Parts: sequence; C-alpha cells; structure tokens
Amino acid sequence: MAALRDLAFDPWDPAFVADPYPAYAELRAQGRVRYFEPTNQWLVPHHADVSALLRDRRLGRTYLHRFTHEEFGRTPPPPEHEPFHTLNDHGMLDLEPPDHTRIRRLVSKAFTPRTVERLRPYVHRLAGDLVSALAEAGGGDLLTDVAEPLPVAVIAEMLGIPEGDRAPLRPWSADICGMYELNPSRETAAKAVRASLEFSDYLRQLIAERREKPGDDLISGLIAAHDEDDDRLTEQEMISTCVLLLNAGHEATVNSTVNGWWALLRNPDQLAALRADHSLVPSAVEELMRYDTPLQLFERWVLDEIEIDGQVIPRGAEIAMLFGSANHDPAVFTDPSRLDLTRADNPHISFSAGLHYCIGAPLARIELAASLTALLKKTPTLRLAAEPKRKPNFVIRGLEGLSVEVG
Repeated sequence: MAALRDLAFDPWDPAFVADPYPAYAELRAQGRVRYFEPTNQWLVPHHADVSALLRDRRLGRTYLHRFTHEEFGRTPPPPEHEPFHTLNDHGMLDLEPPDHTRIRRLVSKAFTPRTVERLRPYVHRLAGDLVSALAEAGGGDLLTDVAEPLPVAVIAEMLGIPEGDRAPLRPWSADICGMYELNPSRETAAKAVRASLEFSDYLRQLIAERREKPGDDLISGLIAAHDEDDDRLTEQEMISTCVLLLNAGHEATVNSTVNGWWALLRNPDQLAALRADHSLVPSAVEELMRYDTPLQLFERWVLDEIEIDGQVIPRGAEIAMLFGSANHDPAVFTDPSRLDLTRADNPHISFSAGLHYCIGAPLARIELAASLTALLKKTPTLRLAAEPKRKPNFVIRGLEGLSVEVG
C-alpha cells in the first residue's frame, strides 16, 4: 500500500491549513493517488482524476442503497448521532440514484431558474445596503458585516423564513457543518446533533404552517412539487433539503467572499485592475473561487473496485478528492499559483461535477458578483485593517474574520 512519507500534508497543522497549496504540489508530484492512514482515505490530488471520479458511478456519496454498514466493512455511527444522520442522509448531497434522482427532480420543480432570477433584485439591494453600512462606519469585519448576512438572508428569503426567525440559522448551520471535518470530536458531534434537532423541529413547524397557508416561497413550492405519478417529497426530505440549501447555499458564498477579498488585498495589482474595470467581475468570481477554494476536500465511497495509476482501491475504501489541489493543477491551469482575474479558461471544480453538481451554483454566482460589485463601487479605498486569522478547519476553508478600513 502506497502511503504518504515525509509529506507536509497535515490537515490538523495550522501552518498547513494557512497555506496547503505547497503541500498539494508535493502530493501531485508523488503520483495520482496516495493512502493517508490518519483518516483511512485515498487522497486524489490531480484535476483530471478528480473530475473523472466525480462522474464515476462506481463511487458514491453513500453506500447504504446497496450495502449495510456491516456488508461494507464499516461500523455504524453511534446511536446518539442519529438525529444528525437522519437529517443529513435524506438530503440530495448524500444520496445516490434512484433516491437522488427522484429528490433532485422534485426539488428542481421548485428551485427553478426563474426562482433564482426573481431573487436578483433582492440580492443586489441587500448587498448594496450591507456595504453602505460598512462604508458609513468607516470599516468593520467584512465577514460578519457583509459576507455572512447576505447569503443567509437570501436563502431565508427564498425559503420563506420570517425575518424574526433568522438569527439561529447561521449558528445551526455552522454546528451541523462541523461534522464534515476530518475525524470530528465528540463535542463537535454533540453540537451537530443538537443543531439538527432544533433546526428540524423549527422547519417541521414551518412546513405545517405552509401546508395550511401556502406562500410564494420555496417551502411552499417543495410541498406542491410532484411528478407525473404524483410522487412527492416526504416531510423529512423537505426538511433535509431546506437544511442542505442553507448549509451549502451560504457556506461556500461566505468563505468565497472573505477568501477572495483576502486574496485581492494580497495581490494589489489584481485589485487595482478590478477597481479600474468592473467588467472583470464575472471572471473574477470564477478565479477567486479557484484560487482559494472554499471546499477543499470531497469524499466518495468506493462501491465497486477501481484502479488509479496501477493502484487497486477496493470496495469499502474511501476516496478524498482534493478540490483545492485540483484547482491548482498546472496540467490544467497556467501558472496556477498566480491570481489572474482575466483567466479565460477556468474549469475549476469548486461547485463539484456530475450528478452532485451544486444546484445552487447560479444563485451563488449572483451573490458573489453582487457583493463584489457593491464593495468595488461603494468602498473604492477599502484596505486591510489587521492581519486575518484562519479558521482551524481544513475541509471548509475560511477566515475567523477580515477586518477592513474604508476612507
């Protein structure tokens, strides 16, 4: 078994978390796949392999549609984690066909391009208001003042969650997403379970209200969605879908915003070019997501034996696809360590690929472009006020805050 030797890949080392890209380059140079004993995973660092494996049906986000835990050689999760797994395992992200196909088809009937496009004026208005407040205050924390409130409010607005009920959404999401890190602690699991219970109870009540009095919102749309056989989402599927849309719909946007601005502030030539030409915003959004990827690692189970570069990986193993490494692969991206907001050929995989391609990608792009444009227009002198600190997380990559000054 080929194992990592003398490699700087250490997802629990603050120095690695601060800048994993040199270690990725070393990992790519060592081959196409390597076993990482601390997490019992096979690391895949190259863009071509990651892109292909995301579309390979021999891999799956779950194995329970084909095997029991015991048949797959895995230990079932502890009973006390059951509320988290009930919530997580009924969402599209962790399902495979035929359940994934059915649920995504029904969700797509409610989460339409028209639904997303209808939110565009609200997104731009809210982004403008948040940035104006930041400018009037002479600066602040770009994370808490702009990056977090924008996507949380947009998803809440889309779902139809009343403004007075929105305060717990971000804490619930953060606690649930803690379970996606490598080898989460007992405390992390307990927080995720508690948040899963509280968020589910809230949504169950809101769904019941929308059944009685439908509105022009996504929850009402999910209730009404059905196919030609009158198949509908179960209550648990609706709850899990709403939580997934919130978690996935804002975590990537929040972290892309602060990661992106931190990258711009460290590359003043690119920031100056963007300030001089706002037409670069669309390509800048794509490049910033590539340059410092908000989701660094995505896992798949091996359902049927595969072979990568002569290495047989057996059924029951777990593949860890390194999105951050793939997005810096020089085989695909010219001078990948350079931030280039004019990069035209940019097939980054920050939104995944294949049947699990992010359903919220169009909305995320609208949000990122709206906040970037508002900040460029309303805070043309924005500058760093203090060196930011990285969150200790590896999988979901972000900052503790980004303190800025204006004026």
